[in-house]
Amino acid sequence: MLFHVSFRVEHTRLGRDEFWEDWEKETEAALAAIDAGVIKSLYKVSGQRRVIGIVDVESHDQLDRIVMGDLPMSHHLTLEEVLPVREYSEFAADVRKRWQS
Repeated sequence: MLFHVSFRVEHTRLGRDEFWEDWEKETEAALAAIDAGVIKSLYKVSGQRRVIGIVDVESHDQLDRIVMGDLPMSHHLTLEEVLPVREYSEFAADVRKRWQS
């Protein structure tokens, strides 16, 4: 199941060094998730403390576990948006078929 996710990173409760140490741990976890195929694409929004990406999870439950506690910075993240998405090539195939079964 593919989802577009958008997070805002809040750091008001942390000192500068602690914030960067936590974000470094988050980057290591994110790169490992990319290597494992859970994260399909991930982007840091320039000029903002915001990250957006596409994740591929087995279930809504897995997504919830990741967002609610598995991420090293989960206690610093505000989840702004979660959208179910599908591969465009599959949509294009449906269009070519005119949505007929």
